[in-house]
Amino acid sequence: MPAALRVIFQAINLPAVLTWLAVALSLRHDGTRDQVAQWAAMIGFLLSFLASDLIPPSRPRRKLALFSVETLCALAVCWLAPKGGTSPALLVVLIAHLALVYPPRPVLIVALLLNLALYLIMRNAGHSAPLVVTLIFAGFQGFAAMIAHYARTAERTRDQLALVNADLLATRALLADSARDAERLRVARELHDVAGHKLTAMMLNLRALAAEPDLGQRYEVQLAQQLAGELLGDIRDVVQALRDSRGLDLATALRALAAPMPRPALELDIDERIHLTDPALAETLLRLVQEALTNSARHADAEYVRVSIQRDGEHLQVRVEDDGRVRGTLREGNGLAGMRERIAAAGGSLSFARNERGAMRIDARLPG
Repeated sequence: MPAALRVIFQAINLPAVLTWLAVALSLRHDGTRDQVAQWAAMIGFLLSFLASDLIPPSRPRRKLALFSVETLCALAVCWLAPKGGTSPALLVVLIAHLALVYPPRPVLIVALLLNLALYLIMRNAGHSAPLVVTLIFAGFQGFAAMIAHYARTAERTRDQLALVNADLLATRALLADSARDAERLRVARELHDVAGHKLTAMMLNLRALAAEPDLGQRYEVQLAQQLAGELLGDIRDVVQALRDSRGLDLATALRALAAPMPRPALELDIDERIHLTDPALAETLLRLVQEALTNSARHADAEYVRVSIQRDGEHLQVRVEDDGRVRGTLREGNGLAGMRERIAAAGGSLSFARNERGAMRIDARLPG
């Protein structure tokens, strides 16, 4: 579905469009001669209303400009059709729209100013009861604003819960891998210390039997000695395989972390030679990518984030970059500062820069 249609059919936008249609139909009975100006204001209101939902949160000035156009168009319709009866319904839509984006206090101030303007417009037009009509529509605005505010709060809470759930899933994946590694290490030690010790003792006893003149030439003794040696070698191979197979599945944890975010998409490039066995190091990498994803979604308006983790001798080289664009001066906020502190605590180094496309690039080097 095209982006414009998705905007129209959003839960809060469809009633707003229907309200706009009702106001548009009522203008035919208003009796105002300047129909061209009315329809220009109506179309400007609708276009600015729909277009503002296409503007990402990272561009607040553009969104504010569209809200200003929306406000001026709504007041223009009320001015051009002061006796139509339905034109103030556009102000109800406007206030609800503002409550979806801005905190309650500025929305309340804007609502008071708009209702004052509506009262003055109707009184200037000779309306018989401007105060009553203003109070009625102010009540509708308050109701719509409360609904929008609670919808906005519920949506943010849902997103926060999704991120917390993803964080828990990623951490659980690392803990599960750590528990499996601990169990593999325990089994390897048991095989080496218990079974290996007893087989070694058996080998020594068989060697002593083989040294006896009456028993040394017997086939059964030679076979038992051969099987004991092969079994001891097999156990050593199993112990080595158990130790070599240890490692935390960092890719699964990172994908679980990015799963609830509609964008940016996560692209992973992890060196096959990397086998992390230190949960603290894995946790550091997890938080590094988590903060990078949050910054890319909130500030850079990025579509994807590419994470590369490569082996460089005794160190891990991590690079994170997106396809967004950093606006203004590159400054470290609390998130980036916390990222630097976490990397420093792990004995690594961190640097931030712009890549050739103007997007944020994060380079980290960790002992691993």
